[in-house]
Amino acid sequence: MNLHEYQGKELLAKYGVAIQEGFIAHNLEEAKAAYKKVEEKSGSPVAIVKAQIHAGGRGKGGGVKLVKNAAELEEVAGGILGMMLKTPQTPGGLEGPGKLVRKILVAEDSYTPEFDQCKEFYMSIMMDRAEKKNVIIYSTEGGMDIEEVAEKTPDLVHKEHIDPTLGLLPFQTRKIAFNLGLSGAAFKDMTKFIAKLYAAFVGADASLFEINPVIKTGDDRIIAVDCKVSLDENALFRHPELAKQRDTDEEDPTEVEAKAVGLNFVNLDGNVGCMVNGAGLAMATMDIIKLSGGSPANFLDVGGTADAERVEKAFRIILRDENVKAILINIFGGIVRCDRVANGVVEAYKNIGDIKVPIIVRLQGTNADIAKKIIDESGLEVHSAVLLKEAAELVEKLVG
Repeated sequence: MNLHEYQGKELLAKYGVAIQEGFIAHNLEEAKAAYKKVEEKSGSPVAIVKAQIHAGGRGKGGGVKLVKNAAELEEVAGGILGMMLKTPQTPGGLEGPGKLVRKILVAEDSYTPEFDQCKEFYMSIMMDRAEKKNVIIYSTEGGMDIEEVAEKTPDLVHKEHIDPTLGLLPFQTRKIAFNLGLSGAAFKDMTKFIAKLYAAFVGADASLFEINPVIKTGDDRIIAVDCKVSLDENALFRHPELAKQRDTDEEDPTEVEAKAVGLNFVNLDGNVGCMVNGAGLAMATMDIIKLSGGSPANFLDVGGTADAERVEKAFRIILRDENVKAILINIFGGIVRCDRVANGVVEAYKNIGDIKVPIIVRLQGTNADIAKKIIDESGLEVHSAVLLKEAAELVEKLVG
């Protein structure tokens, strides 16, 4: 689950991480009030207006702007609120439709005074699955796309792995601060910043923290200016207060609907809809589709209770995609019997009616023979398969 920048900063602040202060606004009046708060708190009329969407590169699309007075604030905030912001990370990239900006963050300018003495760094924390450890990735080249830095100057990207049984050790924070070229008060503040940041990462059960940039101010303070936070959804039951911060407006509406009815669904760009039970079988099914010349239009795991109601909802969600040219149902009957699934498919097919794309059904496991008979004798335009190879051949024939 992704958080907005302002939500991520609130989380960091709870763990004592120094952040760029700011206030959220949903309309122009709230933006004006937020600007006054920032001005009073910072003692400066300069502020930063930031669009709040779940995508990076907002500045490149005109979603982050500096204002120097109330008049500029009104003009900039009015322009950003309600805009369709396009960034390299929004759906379709810069050529896509973009994302609607429903809220903005009015934040203090952390770079002044003494702008010329500020320094930007990159820092992120995530899991390195190959090493089975968390890793802090950091660089002196903050404020830039880390992918570009890694490609052009890989020697400027550093990694510090953390043993989960020991946690982050003091020598590691000092090593990072040293590699970032810091000394004196800035060095000490960076070590504290890293320790608190890592405590927040572990404490929130996060899967990603990305702070780009972290800045050293002119008076040697270390501050998180931007913040990208992704939380592990499997651990949200431990953090109900964070789960409440989910912004479904920023998520794919079809995926939101699927989640609400207990389906694990991810939209893809292909032409063959998938309905499978079990993540491993779903991945294998997607591979089979690719090998047969098709391309998966979605990942959809109906789970272990593939009854008629759930199958019907899955059908309706898949069929909304105009690119779908066929649907492959691949169910292993372990917890749920194959004949029950077959009856669910037939019932769902009849309830929906007028399904214009071919449907391939492969059922294996408990009562698979009975299930095949049900499908074959249903009188519906449904093709049954026993082996994965047969299903692949049908996909190739019907889509290809």
